[in-house]
Amino acid sequence: MKNRKGLSPNGGFTMIELIIVIAIIAILAAAIFVAIDPARRLHESRNARRNSDIATILEGVKTYQADNDGAHYSTVAALTNGNYYTIGTCATGGNTGCTAQTTQAACVDLSAIGTGYLATVPMDPSTGAAAKTDYYMMKDANGAVTVGACDTEGGGAGGAGTAPVIKLAR
Repeated sequence: MKNRKGLSPNGGFTMIELIIVIAIIAILAAAIFVAIDPARRLHESRNARRNSDIATILEGVKTYQADNDGAHYSTVAALTNGNYYTIGTCATGGNTGCTAQTTQAACVDLSAIGTGYLATVPMDPSTGAAAKTDYYMMKDANGAVTVGACDTEGGGAGGAGTAPVIKLAR
């Protein structure tokens, strides 16, 4: 029997009231989880890291060039103008695994450029390794260098959708 204020005799909530409140909280939590879309946020954060990494690589290569009277680092100078190369220590096999750009079989090794320019050569946050960083480089006939990310991730719901092109040139 309920008292005048509508509470049960011992002053607590009924089981039905508790179940309804828990169900409402669960529905709100599920809606917020879907709205936040953690998979998409992870893809976006890895793409931001890729963007930062290629900027770091390009800055190191161009700083080396500026410090050496316009001469490129030896492995960059040896590149065939207009061809794309995977950045890494691999001797061959650099042309496998780069989806954004077709690359040559040889890699361009920047690992010995010096800590004043690159403390370490950045690697893709998902699939990069020292042998193949999953970043690529191209030098044109005018000495301009382009650096890009091989395997970007889509920016749509759940990380699906068209992957952005991440590359810089100077």
